[in-house]
Amino acid sequence: MLLPAAGAGFAAGAGLIVAIGAQNAFVLRQGLQRRHVGLVVAICMLGDIVLIVCGVAGIGTLVRQWPGLLQVLRYGGATFLGVYGLMAALRAWRGSGALAPGSGGEVEWRRVLLACLAFTFLNPHVYLDTMVLLGSLSTRYPGATRWAFAFGACIASAVWFSALGYGARLLLPVFRNPFAWRVLDASMAAFMLGLCLLLLLQPLD
Repeated sequence: MLLPAAGAGFAAGAGLIVAIGAQNAFVLRQGLQRRHVGLVVAICMLGDIVLIVCGVAGIGTLVRQWPGLLQVLRYGGATFLGVYGLMAALRAWRGSGALAPGSGGEVEWRRVLLACLAFTFLNPHVYLDTMVLLGSLSTRYPGATRWAFAFGACIASAVWFSALGYGARLLLPVFRNPFAWRVLDASMAAFMLGLCLLLLLQPLD
């Protein structure tokens, strides 16, 4: 019974985590640049694991009882995505993101840390997906199988972020062309500004 529950947790977690999001775009860019990849991957994994465990433990019900908190996260996340999207648009316009991966001045690790934390925790939907949705799905499994479900979901997060962060180097031949960096930054700008508008215009359920 434990293995099927873990498999179900892995599938459910992967289905939510692998979906394209601002956090995944950030991890991909850091992986391509080969800058603080371990730090970024660790934060994303640990953030997901903490939220999944809280959801399975039943704390997700508190999220639904505090709509005001989700609204604060909603506007905070929209502001962050808007600023980061504009920065990406500026890089695309100037072509300043076309540094060879791993070269140039060392990016201050504290800036990367804060950006990764913001991408991880300022999105209100991450709480709905991990704490509420996965937490609700886990209630179908009694006793120890519930934690097997949580374990599977946590493994999905660990596998995905490790593959995305460290597997990005496979795309390095493409991104040796400065134009590819401009396309990436332009895509990130459009995506993040779009998410910013969605957060502002679409009410949370």
